[in-house]
Amino acid sequence: MNGMTAIRLIVGLGNPGREYETTRHNVGFRWVDELARLQNLGFKSEARFHGLTARGQLHGHEVLLLKPQTFMNVSGRSVGALVQFYKVAPAEMLVVHDELDLPPGVARLKLGGGHGGHNGLKDIIAHLGTRDFWRLRIGIGHPGEGADVAGYVLNGPRREERELIDGAMQKAQDVAHLVIEGKTEAAMLKLHSS
Repeated sequence: MNGMTAIRLIVGLGNPGREYETTRHNVGFRWVDELARLQNLGFKSEARFHGLTARGQLHGHEVLLLKPQTFMNVSGRSVGALVQFYKVAPAEMLVVHDELDLPPGVARLKLGGGHGGHNGLKDIIAHLGTRDFWRLRIGIGHPGEGADVAGYVLNGPRREERELIDGAMQKAQDVAHLVIEGKTEAAMLKLHSS
């Protein structure tokens, strides 16, 4: 693996429904929405993938965007159906999600790893049978107590946190073209040093 595998599928994780739009758990949806907006791509509902999809040429590559509409904890059903249909290899997939273990203002790119208690990732790993896909982790910070996590991720960030999160999401948009082209080392260098 020379780190030059182009990305064919970008999955934004979140929960469907207006009441979840601005929650910490939905930064994946928000990031993918922004990417689609910048590229003038529209989402449409596809029942067979249990989600909203958009497709287009991004930086010279045919890319699919997916927002599972299954609710976070069963995201794998949506991702699994689409990956199987389009024969997307794990290394060609980027999952964008909220990350408790990173503070607001930080975004990190990595290949593989565990799920860190993230139920969306846990379900995707279970459905795909592998952890070896790319993740764009957008820091939302941690509430401190494990028991507080559910309420924390399902609420919106405070204003100063939102500004930091938005900044990290913007930094990640700035390297999206590198990730899509498979220039992940260059993307990580730029993202992780900012």
